[in-house]
Amino acid sequence: MKKILLLTTYCIPFIGFAQLLTVFKNTVDSIYDKNRDAIGVIVHVEAPKRNISWSYAKGIADTKTNKPLDYQQPVLIASNTKPYVAAAVLRLVEKRKITIDQPIKKLLTDKTRRLFEGDGYDLDAITVKHLLSHTSGIQDYVDEAYFEFVSLHPTYKWKKEEQIERSIEIGSPKAVGQKFSYGDINYLLLTEIIEQKTHQPFYTAIRDLLKYQELNLTKTWFIDLEKYPSNTMPLAHQYADKYKWDSYDIDPSWDLYGGGGIATTAKESALFFQYLFEGKIIQNEQLLEAMHTYVLPSDQSKYCLGLYHFDMGFNAYYHGGWWGTDVIYSPESNATITVFTLQKGFQHIVNPFIGKEFQKLLIKK
Repeated sequence: MKKILLLTTYCIPFIGFAQLLTVFKNTVDSIYDKNRDAIGVIVHVEAPKRNISWSYAKGIADTKTNKPLDYQQPVLIASNTKPYVAAAVLRLVEKRKITIDQPIKKLLTDKTRRLFEGDGYDLDAITVKHLLSHTSGIQDYVDEAYFEFVSLHPTYKWKKEEQIERSIEIGSPKAVGQKFSYGDINYLLLTEIIEQKTHQPFYTAIRDLLKYQELNLTKTWFIDLEKYPSNTMPLAHQYADKYKWDSYDIDPSWDLYGGGGIATTAKESALFFQYLFEGKIIQNEQLLEAMHTYVLPSDQSKYCLGLYHFDMGFNAYYHGGWWGTDVIYSPESNATITVFTLQKGFQHIVNPFIGKEFQKLLIKK
């Protein structure tokens, strides 16, 4: 695999635009042909400096029908929703509605506040930044028992209030600001803060705060909470063999209220990262820099505010999603690569597309 990618990298300076796209396509084909259990792969490369905006799909969209996968098909991006929520919160900071170091006590609903304080949480000590960076010390509601329940009750429609209550029932407060502990509960609470400060449903507020209409992000939406976008292809099926799940059979409410929930295409997910880091969404440079600045020492956590910041010999801003959705942005090349894999657990076969060797391809002058 590395030999193929290294050869690709070395050849790039000597080939033109059309040949470059052929190299991309052939590499995807080669990897997929050796890993057909991945079911389907969608790739998008957005590299304005090289005049590249390219999508490609390989495989099938549905194992029951064997219908070919189309690169324009959207998928559930799961935790890749978190950068959207984080950016929306930072837009509220930019608009002076909240501050990043503000305690969350007065930002939550009275009901939520009473629940957490009744369990011993000090909401004056937990700030917006702690939620954004997963350092709040709040127990998440997602654990193996949660997955088992979803498997046994796939059509159960979760309410976010139930998920809050589950966090309180299964855990107790941990030290605030000292340890990274990834949890959807942090982002569920952030969407509650968005609602409290905008007086809108969080999904409507996020759409406005992130300037979807202005930026023509027409195929990005919260599944089941917003209307299916017009002129948008059917969602591709996504699979998790461990639980024998097909995404079409699971009510999306299990992963909907901010920790996950967005459906979008590979192209629009890449464009969101591009627009974000090009300053078209958050214009305050200090806030945008904070989004990719480590909160804890980097040897303790690579998570910043809604995304990971990896040092791969160059800066890489990244987030992944549970179903197998990866997006990575390189500021040095001002380029984004999105890879959606339809079979969970097969992300490793597409890592070359978002890893060091493939990024070299885009960074080369």
